[in-house]
Amino acid sequence: MSKDLTINIDGKKITAKPGQTIMEAADAAGVYIPRLCWHKDLPNGGNCRVCTVKVDGRPQASCVYPAEDGQKIESDTPELKDFRCTLVEMHFVEGNHYCPSCEVSGECELQATAYRLGMITPTLPYMRPKHEVDASHPDIYIDRDRCILCGRCIRASVEVDGKSVFGFVGRGVKTKIAVNAEHDLGETAITKADKAAEVCPTGAIVIKGKGFSIPYGQRKYDKKPIGSDIEKK
Repeated sequence: MSKDLTINIDGKKITAKPGQTIMEAADAAGVYIPRLCWHKDLPNGGNCRVCTVKVDGRPQASCVYPAEDGQKIESDTPELKDFRCTLVEMHFVEGNHYCPSCEVSGECELQATAYRLGMITPTLPYMRPKHEVDASHPDIYIDRDRCILCGRCIRASVEVDGKSVFGFVGRGVKTKIAVNAEHDLGETAITKADKAAEVCPTGAIVIKGKGFSIPYGQRKYDKKPIGSDIEKK
């Protein structure tokens, strides 16, 4: 049996298991590293880079970078906080996120991460793109204004549901989530029971008929910051 590893995160010694990523080891030790594209039930993606830490002085995505014995890792530093804040700001200004009217406000991971990082309002100029809403499916709709291109729906559809409903098209700021159909979501094989329908961290992919079932003030992140469940370990 391989021996446990010892890594150092912000001056704290942490025991890691062979094969764990830095994020997995940190989570097990109760150290929260902000993230958006990561999901416990999906393969790691490394898309958003919000989980970036410095490993022996070099930036790495902690959700995909393996823990190795003796690593010196920086996570909770002003430099990395500013970097993460900028990434989160970019998600807000590249889309059209109006939290007060969004039915997932209080449960949105983008919103909760912004609060956690102290980002109250974006300072970057808004791009105000024009995105279409696809409500053609009887049980699910896509609001691309709220999509942050995390890739969760793609990984869930391929790896869990076995359907390949979603994929990226375009490049740069023109990248968007597309569906595997000639026209719209209603022509795909997705169902509201699929993993791909539930893993969106924002209000981009929403199951119809559930909006506001939990009132504002009583939602997941209304009273406890994102990451609180990890920090209790």
